[in-house]
Order: sequence, then C-alpha cells, then structure tokens
Amino acid sequence: MGILNAQDYQRMHHNAVLVDTHNDILMKVVDLGLDFDSDLRGTAHSDLSRMLEGGIDVQVFSIYCDGDVLDPFALANREMDSLDAAVSRNPDKIVKVGSYDEIMKAIDGKKMAALFGVEGGHMIEDNLDKLSALYQRGARYLTLTHNISPSWVSSAMDETLNPEMPEKGLTDFGKQVIRKMNSLGMLIDVSHLGDHAFWEVITLSSKPIFASHSSVYSLVPHRRNLKDDQIKAIAKNGGVIQVNFHPGFIDSSFEAKERVFLERHAVEMDSLLRSGLSEFYVMDTLYRTYSEEIQDMRPPLSMLIQHIEYIINLVGVDYVGLGSDFDGINLTPQLLEDVTSYPMITKALIEKGYSEADISKILGGNFLRVLKANESKNGDQK
Repeated sequence: MGILNAQDYQRMHHNAVLVDTHNDILMKVVDLGLDFDSDLRGTAHSDLSRMLEGGIDVQVFSIYCDGDVLDPFALANREMDSLDAAVSRNPDKIVKVGSYDEIMKAIDGKKMAALFGVEGGHMIEDNLDKLSALYQRGARYLTLTHNISPSWVSSAMDETLNPEMPEKGLTDFGKQVIRKMNSLGMLIDVSHLGDHAFWEVITLSSKPIFASHSSVYSLVPHRRNLKDDQIKAIAKNGGVIQVNFHPGFIDSSFEAKERVFLERHAVEMDSLLRSGLSEFYVMDTLYRTYSEEIQDMRPPLSMLIQHIEYIINLVGVDYVGLGSDFDGINLTPQLLEDVTSYPMITKALIEKGYSEADISKILGGNFLRVLKANESKNGDQK
C-alpha cells in the first residue's frame, strides 16, 4: 500500500463506525470511586474524552464482578448506575441506546452510543426476571459465564481445570436462559464458555451468537481462545468473533515473560496482596510501578492483527471485530496505549491491503449486523 500519511488512516478511521464490544472501565469506576467523565489518564485506559478522541462510535460497557461475590445483581446495577450518571452529565457527548436504530441515530447526532454487556451469568442469580431487568436497563448481551461457572452453565476454566465439576454444558435452567435471551433479542456471548457448553449453546440458539472478547486458539492455545471448529461454527451461525487485546491471548510467549516478572517482584506482590488488594489491582500496581521494565513483555501490534487475519483467512472478513478488554487487562499490545490508540489498528489494516469497505466491517459493521439480526423477530438463522 505504500507509505501512508496521518490524514489517510485518520480519515478512514473516523469515517467508519467503530464498535468496541468489551471495555471494563465501569468495574474500576465502582471499585476505585472514579468518575468515567473525568480525566483518568494514569489510572485507566479509558475515560469519556479519550474514547471520543479514539473515534469510538459505539461502546459496549462490560458489567463485571467476580463469580463468587455476594449480591452480584446489586453490584451489576451499581455499575450501570455509574454510567447512567455520566450520561446524564454529558448529554451532548454520549447517549444510552438499546437498538440498532438508536445507535444510528446517536451516530448521526455526533454522539457516542453506549450500551451494556453483562459479563457473567452469575449476575442474574438464577432468575429469569433479573435477566429481563438487566435487559431493560440496556444490557444487550450476556456473557454466559466468567471463570467461575454459575449453577447452570460451565466455563472454560472449570471445564479445563476442575475435574470434579459435576455437569458440563447447560442445565435445564441454562436452556431456559438461552431461549429467553433469543426471545428478548439479547446477544448470547460465548467468551469464557467451556467447549461442552459452547456446542450446546450454538445448537440451541435460534439467533446468531458472538464472542465479545476472544482470540484464536490455533495461534495461542489458551483455554479462553476459540478453536478453528468453533470459529467456523460461529461464522456458519451468522455471528462474529470480537478479538481480545490481552497479551496472554495473542502472544504465546507472554505467560513465560510474565512469570519471570512476577518472580522478580514476588516479595512486593505478596505484600500488596496482604494489604487487601485483589490480584487484578496488584498486577495493575506492579505494571505501573515498573512501566519501563515491562515494555519488552508487550506484544507488537502485529500479533493482534495476526489474530484478525487468521479469522478472515479461515471464514471471511464478515465474522471478525474488536473486543478490546481495555481496563479488564493490565497490559496492552505495543502502540495500543489506551482508547485513543484505535486508529493504529486502522493504519495496520490499511498497510495489510484491506479495502475501506472491509475495514469498516472489521471496525464495527460486522457486530452491528449481528445486533440487528438478534433484534429481528423473523431473523432467526436456524
């Protein structure tokens, strides 16, 4: 493609509709007492002004808590409250949406469209009414499980590491959840799902499913990544895989590098853990403290692009998108410092020779197609 100047890729980037289907800033907002619409540089990857600077048109905000917390439904609502408050303070910049048409209206009005994705079926507390309540508040997908399985579906972590797990896949109640989500038009997210559960879900769902933040197992054999047959099944189902930026999911050498880093700082890590910080925030602290030291651990942007290209080469350009996991990951690939860095992905795709139409699909068009198909009463794929 030759050498690009800044105007070329910036123009293409900002002309496209950019959708990120997984950002965990609301977890930090609630945990650390932050305001999403304040300047959070140095504390988080994300805030409202930087999202706008990065060209994000549609942000699905992850609603997350660990699978063993008490009252997860209440915590989910607190995270939703935090975004609603920021939206009410900034009506000229961001608007809550609940449908494809509302997203397009927000974009036409030069505002960022915001909706929720609930990360972990434990937050519905085995209650379909609570699932409906989260949908009514703007949740347009449910990640069926996080690492710790709820009572009704098995996670990748449990299926892989927990030999005592009594049942793999979906229970009868789990099947009710799938049917209810299909009827609501709520996207089924298979990120974090175990293999047994994945195949049951994709067989049962009458609508296209998706993975909100997962990468490619053939490139990095991590339990959180999708195998080739799963990628092909999602494409056949009409869904989409939103590639995750986490170094451990896109770079097969990362875990060994991280292990060396943690051994080097084991005393400090133990001290921070004893202070009451969770492991996630301990890692955040260590990485920020030793920011120069960890630069060589960060995979190049080209490794992320490899995962995008692998999916394209396997099933086509219509089945891949971006699910960053910003603020749910402690470390990012090189050149992707925070949410202002999205244009670097567009630049890399241009340099690979992709057309403007294909780049628009990758940046957001593919996800919007799947969202619209889930809304349709007559859009069942099976």
